Amino acid sequence: MDSGDTAFMLVATAMVMLMTPGLALFYGGMVRAKNVLATLMQSFLCLGIVSILWVAFGYSLAFGPDVGGFVGDLSWAGLKGVGTGIGPYSDTIPHLLFAAFQLMFAVITPALITGAFAERIKFSAYLAFTILWTTLVYFPVCHWVWGGGWISGHGGLDFAGGTVIHINSGAAALVAAIMIGKRKGWGREPFHPHNLGMTLLGAGILWFGWFGFNAGSALAADGIATSAFLATQVASGAAAVSWIVMEWLTQGKPTTLGVASGAIAGLVAITPGAGFVGPNSAIVIGLVAGALCYFAVLSKSRLGYDDALDVVGVHGVGGLWGALATGLFASTAVNPGGADGLFFGNPALLGIQAMDAFSTIGYSIVVTFVILKLIDVTIGLRVSRDEEIQGLDLTQHSETGYNM
Repeated sequence: MDSGDTAFMLVATAMVMLMTPGLALFYGGMVRAKNVLATLMQSFLCLGIVSILWVAFGYSLAFGPDVGGFVGDLSWAGLKGVGTGIGPYSDTIPHLLFAAFQLMFAVITPALITGAFAERIKFSAYLAFTILWTTLVYFPVCHWVWGGGWISGHGGLDFAGGTVIHINSGAAALVAAIMIGKRKGWGREPFHPHNLGMTLLGAGILWFGWFGFNAGSALAADGIATSAFLATQVASGAAAVSWIVMEWLTQGKPTTLGVASGAIAGLVAITPGAGFVGPNSAIVIGLVAGALCYFAVLSKSRLGYDDALDVVGVHGVGGLWGALATGLFASTAVNPGGADGLFFGNPALLGIQAMDAFSTIGYSIVVTFVILKLIDVTIGLRVSRDEEIQGLDLTQHSETGYNM
């Protein structure tokens, strides 16, 4: 065991935990004032729900001994046998610390999806969805990629969760936005963010936490963590610039929401390749991500689905681009434990990345549809029209975000 690596990973774990409250602020500022508390709670409460699931059986399903390439068994349920000694996933940090670090990834993933159905879902439906989706979608996909499942064995690269977290949640968000339906007045009335200062603060906290997210995925305080740290910074900065340039050219003005959204798009896109690509490649990935995600967000009105807080456009599209970009720009000169991508002489990696990404999309779409359909026919997904007009803060929680 290495005390330096252990200290580094303790800090990285705390940083990733902070990302979920940061996401709550990022989302909370973008909704209308009457829904701010409900939106904050939907992210924040994942810290409680998913933590319980993770200890009870989630870590075992995600990282336990493999069962048919699909999921882990329950031999580590209740974290039985997961102690402070070295575990199977790192030679230098406690097994329990690895489990804690991975818990923070599990926490934020269902929280990301809440942006798609913001301002209209029942609180009871949100609870049921979070429990079922985390259990039936996140845990198996995590096992496929990182826990010894079928994806992990054929050479695909996902350094910090482009497929497991962003593509997975983006696909689920698309299904949720379509099945739950548009907000009342969507397309006819303005839906302006009520507090962009809160959103920008949330974006800054996310950016800070993302260094723990990506650099921490090296599981050691070493050169790979350093490379991932720098790639994370420059990709996010490039995407923020790219987004507002596109916005300026097409709409005549750059916006605060645009720079915040662009930064997140860059962070999403660099996540799968952070430990495998160099800084120049990271800038290219970020520049493309900002422009691509901007136009993806614009397209939702033409395609007719109400993804309230742009989960599909930013996390789904940004994550898919990042996974494919890793197949283009990965280099063993950066990380000898990775692989070379198309631009470094190995076109096969791009095909592997595409197969992994689209397999995850297909699974997430199908299972998310089944989960939402089950909830809809039992307890119902959506608040009533009057409750939606009044706002979720009052109708679901009997409180208000502001007294003016």
